[in-house]
Amino acid sequence: MKTLRQHLTEYVAARRALGTRLEETAHALGQFVNFLARKRARFITIPLALEWSQQSKDVQRATWARKLSNVRQFANWMSVIEPRHQVPPRRLLDVRHRRGKPHIYSDEEIGRLMIEAAKLKSPTGMKPLNLQAVIGLLAATGLRPGEAAALEMGDVNLEVGVLSVRESKFGKSREVPIHPSTVAALKRYARQRDQIIRNPGGPFFFLSDRGAGLNLHTIQKWFREISPACGLRKGPNGHQYGRGPRLQDLRHTFATKRLVEWYRTGCDVAGQMPKLATYLGHSSVACTYWYIEAVPELLELATEFQRTSTQGGRQ
Repeated sequence: MKTLRQHLTEYVAARRALGTRLEETAHALGQFVNFLARKRARFITIPLALEWSQQSKDVQRATWARKLSNVRQFANWMSVIEPRHQVPPRRLLDVRHRRGKPHIYSDEEIGRLMIEAAKLKSPTGMKPLNLQAVIGLLAATGLRPGEAAALEMGDVNLEVGVLSVRESKFGKSREVPIHPSTVAALKRYARQRDQIIRNPGGPFFFLSDRGAGLNLHTIQKWFREISPACGLRKGPNGHQYGRGPRLQDLRHTFATKRLVEWYRTGCDVAGQMPKLATYLGHSSVACTYWYIEAVPELLELATEFQRTSTQGGRQ
């Protein structure tokens, strides 16, 4: 009889064979299986699924619902194999997803993050190199953190200055041109990486001290470690560093700064918006327009631009 851990391995492999990376889900379900083991539970039950999904008290309810949704999909798979596994019903945690207001980093804050990242210690020195490179890349390109962590050697063409993002969110792939300064920074990282890691254990561009690909959760953990020193979080609370700006907000910062620049220079924002949406890998232009509503300065600039345009048309 297979263990839940073995069934989870097969479930993740089957989902990935269908084209999904499933990194966050696989990590979460691994924690759930560990939780069931500590409870000495042989089967998934609704009460245990609820208890596990609500363990973290300093997160939004939407996070609880997302974790429970991951369990529901796995439980559906398991219930076909063994009916004694219970499937949590939909809307058990009736939470409407609300996008939180993003933190827009100043250039000074990004600079402080880079300085603190350089102070990190690790056996070979790859930890500070990685976090500096990832922070710089996210700030310069607006990539999703998971997209940066998943980059492979073949995805990073530093001769022409283009990144290939393959099968990211919504299964979309895209080519991301990068600025010459970003190319130079990535070349510098690659030289240092190759001097330290002589025999990499995989094709990934960003490599850990052991030569393996970087885990997104590890990068996020490092980011939380340096955030208090930058004044971006209040400091540790048990094993957590409290709430505060996230790596994902570097993506929001990139998009917002570009829109602010366009409005201030009188650029045709409506005409440029589809290009920005494609560059960011958004499913639709509506997703990109969200930044205007989420950032007060952008909303003010958009309103002023619209008012000025209307007055100009009446003259």
